[in-house]
Order: sequence, then C-alpha cells, then structure tokens
Amino acid sequence: MIEAEIAGAPRKDAPQDMRGFVGMAFRVQPHGSRFECFFLRPTNGRADDQLRRNHSTQYISYPDFPWYRLREQTPGVYESYTDLVPGAWTPIRIVVSGIQAQLYVNGAEQPCLVVNDLKLGESQGQIALWIGAGTKAYFSTVVVK
Repeated sequence: MIEAEIAGAPRKDAPQDMRGFVGMAFRVQPHGSRFECFFLRPTNGRADDQLRRNHSTQYISYPDFPWYRLREQTPGVYESYTDLVPGAWTPIRIVVSGIQAQLYVNGAEQPCLVVNDLKLGESQGQIALWIGAGTKAYFSTVVVK
C-alpha cells in the first residue's frame, strides 16, 4: 500500500491543454525502464465538460501502455472521475495485490479507479514520484506499507 498527499497544477508557462498531471509510480523496474502508475489530472475534477471530468484519474503502464493507447483501445476502463481542486493537497492511497490495483482519493472508503489487469503482471519494483509535462507538483507524507 502506498499513501501520500499530493498537489499539482499546470505551470504558468504550460500549454492550454496541460492538466497538472501528478501521481505515484509503482513496480518501477531498473532505471525507470518500465513501471505502473496512477495519476491525477487536477484541472479536470471540476471542469464544466463531463467527458473531461471522466478523465480525472488515470492508470498507465510505461512504456507499452501510455494513456492515449489505453483510452483509444479501451475507453473508460483505465480512467475515472473524482473531485479534484488544482493545487490543493489531495490524499491518495494505492493498494496493489497481484495483478489488481485500486486508487483511493480524498479518504474515500471506495476506490475511484480499479485496475484488474496490471500490465506488468505480478512483479515487484520500486516506487517513484511521478509528474507529467507542464506540471508544478508537491508531495508530502509518503508512506509505503
């Protein structure tokens, strides 16, 4: 289990389509060659566009399963909505067991995103702080159990 408080928002110089991507990578292989990751798009959480809201949380598996491949091949399966505020501290919890992972946000009792087929299979590795392009991000109280 990984717990952390994270905050993210687009940098002032970021392009208009940047969302402030911030999250945690897990099962990171040597030199970051492969990893699984859950991340948030804070500016999507309260967007006026419902489809954009539905892209508030995301799972990826680098390098073979980036967000755009997963969205194109399996729409709605690896991303979901959760209420987010750009720049606000947001507690997250990631629970990984075998080939399943769950993302909990803001102390929710139920996960907002469930992945039943982690792309790296049953593997082990390190954890890492993950920040996307054009993002200003902060991390606090990272706990691994």
